[in-house]
Amino acid sequence: MKKVMCFGTFDVLHEGHRFYLTEAKKLGDRLVVVVARDETVMDVKKRQPLHNENERVRHLQQLKIADKVVLGNPGDKLRIVEDERPDVICFGYDQIFFTDNIKEKLRQRGLDIEVVRLPAFKPDVYKSSLLREK
Repeated sequence: MKKVMCFGTFDVLHEGHRFYLTEAKKLGDRLVVVVARDETVMDVKKRQPLHNENERVRHLQQLKIADKVVLGNPGDKLRIVEDERPDVICFGYDQIFFTDNIKEKLRQRGLDIEVVRLPAFKPDVYKSSLLREK
């Protein structure tokens, strides 16, 4: 069974997220989605999310695309990868935080995981920062 993992804040769920998750799921048999912790969102985006981490998990579960939705680790961001042992990690087209040298960071932990960057879906319409402003 091939396990795929993807990450995100998923604060304002939209069709771009649905596309990202659906495309990630096509790469394997089981999809695990890691939701950024509130404190991680604050560190990275310098703002609080509109929905708290538990609400964001619940919203993703309601989509019924992911087989498992979990909260990320506020400290060691790759510990969840070690715990879940995915075969593939997917990043969105615009995800830049924690993706630098990811293959090397995984290799240093003894993990040989395929890393895929998925394309955008109408980024001029479906981008969280644009939708949050509306």
